[in-house]
Amino acid sequence: MKHGDIIKRVMVTEKGTQLASGSQYILEVAPSANKIQIRAAVEETFGVHVLAVNTQNYSGRKRLLRNRRVAKAPDWKRAIVTLRPGERIEAI
Repeated sequence: MKHGDIIKRVMVTEKGTQLASGSQYILEVAPSANKIQIRAAVEETFGVHVLAVNTQNYSGRKRLLRNRRVAKAPDWKRAIVTLRPGERIEAI
């Protein structure tokens, strides 16, 4: 898996901006990526040093359509990446 395929986006949310002040960032990543791949992709893409990676898997929510069929959103994964003190990701 290429580094460009691992990181989908930097999530700009209330929690994400609070964590960014403490050098932690929330990223949406590919569901098949592991912590080692996420670390390598962040270090290469943003040019920073990663101290820790925590991941969380989310299942897509189910919705009831008008014709009584069930549609399911895709599953996704997010990673909380801790950087060295003083380093930043310039996406936020």
